[in-house]
Amino acid sequence: MENIFQTSRFLVVIAVITAALSSLLVYVSCINIVFNIVVSTILDLPDSAKAGKALIVELLKILDLLLIGITLQVIAISLYRLFISPAKSKESKFLAAFNIKDFHDLKITLVQVTSVVLVILFLEHAVEFGGTIETLYLGIAIAIVIAASTFAWRSMKD
Repeated sequence: MENIFQTSRFLVVIAVITAALSSLLVYVSCINIVFNIVVSTILDLPDSAKAGKALIVELLKILDLLLIGITLQVIAISLYRLFISPAKSKESKFLAAFNIKDFHDLKITLVQVTSVVLVILFLEHAVEFGGTIETLYLGIAIAIVIAASTFAWRSMKD
């Protein structure tokens, strides 16, 4: 029975491959989007503050996508190192950079990255729509989620 459980950890390969391919797709998409933005910006330079804001919103959305791609990459590499190749996880410079030593540390890292993505989402909205009541509501909602996540993260540390 122990051998069955021990070898079943290789089922995590499905999650690793899915996360890695998803990350790659996000990166390739971002490269394509940036290329198209560069071409369209060169051909039609922003001539007003409104057009400049639109460009900034697009660039913030790309940053958001890149953070999600990085998160997927962190998940893929962390799951591989933690479940499939655990002996090498102590040697992994990638996991050391994120301070991921076990599954618990991976959860904490994901909570932190999610908070950053939410802040960028709020910034996108604020730049795009300005100081509206909806922006206030979104800010309050995001603040509550980040506060709850921070509370959960601090609870997970202990």
